[in-house]
Parts: sequence; structure tokens; C-alpha cells
Amino acid sequence: MRIAHSNSRIKDPFLPPGPKGLPLLGSLIDYFSDMLGFLTRVSADYGDIVYYKLGSRKMYLLNNPEHIKDVLVTNNRNFEKSRALKRTKIILGEGLLTNEGEPHIKQRRTIQPVFHHERIKSYGDVMAQYASLVGEDWQNGAVVNIHKEMMKLTLNIVSKTIFDSDMESESEEIGKSLTDIVTLFPRLLFPYSEYVDNLPLPSNRRFQQAKDKLDSIICAMIEERRARPGKRKDLLSMLLEAQDEEGDGDGMSDLQVRDEALTLFLAAQESTANSLVWTWYLVSQHPEVERKMQQEIDCVLKGSQPTLDDLGKLSYTQNVFKEALRLYPPAWAVARRVKEDYEPGGYVVPAGADIFMSQYVVHRDPRLYKEPDRFIPERWNSEETKNLPRFAYFPFGGGTRRCIGEPFAWMEGVILIATIASKWKMRLVPHQKIVPQALITIRPKNGMNMILERR
Repeated sequence: MRIAHSNSRIKDPFLPPGPKGLPLLGSLIDYFSDMLGFLTRVSADYGDIVYYKLGSRKMYLLNNPEHIKDVLVTNNRNFEKSRALKRTKIILGEGLLTNEGEPHIKQRRTIQPVFHHERIKSYGDVMAQYASLVGEDWQNGAVVNIHKEMMKLTLNIVSKTIFDSDMESESEEIGKSLTDIVTLFPRLLFPYSEYVDNLPLPSNRRFQQAKDKLDSIICAMIEERRARPGKRKDLLSMLLEAQDEEGDGDGMSDLQVRDEALTLFLAAQESTANSLVWTWYLVSQHPEVERKMQQEIDCVLKGSQPTLDDLGKLSYTQNVFKEALRLYPPAWAVARRVKEDYEPGGYVVPAGADIFMSQYVVHRDPRLYKEPDRFIPERWNSEETKNLPRFAYFPFGGGTRRCIGEPFAWMEGVILIATIASKWKMRLVPHQKIVPQALITIRPKNGMNMILERR
């Protein structure tokens, strides 16, 4: 049971316990100086429901999987997107991630066939092919920024699968544009940050230039597909051809396709790249895990590229990836705004308040996982995890807004890990300070340098 520190909590019988914070600011400084650390601390100190304030915003952190299920599934109609996610419309427009209500339902219904299992499977060979090229310019004993390398790899895969295009010549510029967009995310969480958007700040100029760059690439491709329909079989072409067969039969406008394509582009590249980085980091710190994983890969692949038929045989490798996603989930938090008063655990969360649910926190809850901060892939074959509550593990969200590209991400992650690990080992350069940075996903702040070792 978690014990609250009575000398530092809000003393109000009608409010859940939580940090008192500062006048006017609340916990704003503590939160934005270390978001993951703050959420972890207050969860440990105050239990299943934590109340804190970010400026004038009332925040309720839910840490119980049953409460999270209630918000995301059972009573999901009583909640809407949080202010922060609505603010991301300046990046993603009215894409699937930001839209809500009936328009969101229609969009998801229209796009769902694009992610049909058979269509996703067709990209497996593309993933393995690009992964096999990763080490061509690597040298035994060389030091590489593995974050940069994985961003480049996933950019190439996303470019091919979504746009049927080779963007390697532009990868440096596109990568910089994506980083400029992603690093803006924490500012969107600040109260009143919308008033800063139009100021002549260097960060605003970088963001606009990055957005214009990505828009120009995507819009040019949309124009080419419209002019020559049926010539390609990439995801972008499928989006252009998609129709809402259960609704009015309409397709999507060019603007809607742009919003969806950018959402998929950013999510697929950013999420998978960082998930791989944290996987390499964790494996490099656990030689026994590395040895078992490589033995399995060698036995299954026998020197060949992985195919879809191999995925089911790579069970330990899948558990390695699953455990990495537990410790460093691609989506580290989910937020919702309450429409009508909501009552979890005997407290009343008033309409207009924000509810926060953190995968990063729940995945490390000692009530759910033994030795929760340890990297133990074997736990996924044990009794420990067989009876976990549904939302004890939700790296891709859940409910009606669960990530539509989750099957794509799982397949890609395992294929890339198996392909690269069949040829290379990685060792963390000593004396680095590895700091998880909570942006749209969890990135390693300042990258991550690894020493390469050819197998």
C-alpha cells in the first residue's frame, strides 16, 4: 500500500491527496522540470488518485488500471481530448489523433481497412530489407549515436511504406524538421501557451519552417497520386482511395489525407525509433538477455533475413521488445478532459478538469510488477503477468482511440531487432548520462552513443 506524506499534501476532505505546490503556479515548476520524475513521485506518495494544479488547471492523475479502463473504455463518452492534445492541431490538423466525436468515428472507420492485417503483412519484407542495410557503413569498434541511426532507419521505412518513396537524400533535413516539431510539444502543455504561438520567437520560426517542409513533401505526393490514381500501393494511395463504407461512402479531402499522412508519418517514425533505442540500451545493460535473444535469432533465422513466418518463432525477442515498451512506452501518458462530473474512487472530478493517466507510471507500479524497474523479458511467460488487469500494460493507449498502427509497430519492432541483432552487438559508451526526455514520445536527451561490435 502506498503511504502519503501528510506534511506535503493538499488538505481538503473533498479532494484526493496531492502535492500542495506554490501559490498561483501550483506544481508547474516541478512538473515541467522533470515530467516523468514528478508523475512517478506523486504516484508513489499519494496513491491511486492524485490531485495537483498546473497554474489554474486542475489535474487528476489516475494510477489504478480499473479507473483507467473506466475512462478509456466504459465511460469514454464522458471525456474529450485534453487541452494539450487539442493544441497539437497546429501540428497535425484534424488527423485521427486530434479529432474526436462523430468525425473521429467516421475517420477511424474509413482508415481501418488501410491497416488490415493482410496489408500490414505486405510491408514485412520492406522492413527487413531496410534493416539489413543498416550496418553497411558501420565499422567494428566504431561509436555511433544510435538514436540518430534508428531515426534514419525508421524514416526510410516510413517513407517507403507510407509514401512509396526513397527519402534518404533528404533524411537529414526531414529528421531535423521532425525534431523541431517534436521538441515544441512540452510548450503546448503550458497554460496560456497559445498566446505565444504568433510571437516572433526563434522556436516559432523553426517550427513553421519544419511544418512547411513536411507539408510541401506530403502535398506534392498527394498531387501526384491524384493525377495518376492506382499506380502505387503505398499507404498514402490507400488513404486517397479509402471510403467510409459503413457511413455515407465519402472519401477524404486532400487536406484530410495530409493530416492523416503527417500523423502516421510522425507517429510511425518517432515511436518506433525511440522504442528501438531503449531496447538496445536495455539489452546492452543485460548480457544474459542479449545472449538468449541472439541464440534464438541465430536458431530461427540461420543467417537469413526474417520473414513474417519467423515472427511467431521469435518469442523471446518479442518479449524483449514487450519489456522495453513496458519500461519506456512510446506513449508515456494519456490525458482527457471531463465533460460531466466524474466519480472515481469516492472523489468527484468536476467537469472541465483534466485527467492524466501515465503508462510510464503504471508500467512501473510495484503492486502490478515484481521488481518493476528491472528489465526482465522472462516475466511475460510467468504467472505474474497472466492475470494482469487490462490497463496494467497499455503502451499504445486503449479503448476507441487505441493506436490504429499498433500491429504495424509490433511487426516492425521485432523484425528490426532480429535483423540488426543477428549481425551486431552494442555497448553503451561509458560515463554517459542517459536522461529520458518526455516529448511526444520518450527520447534520450542528447542522444545515445553506442560502441558497435560485429558478431
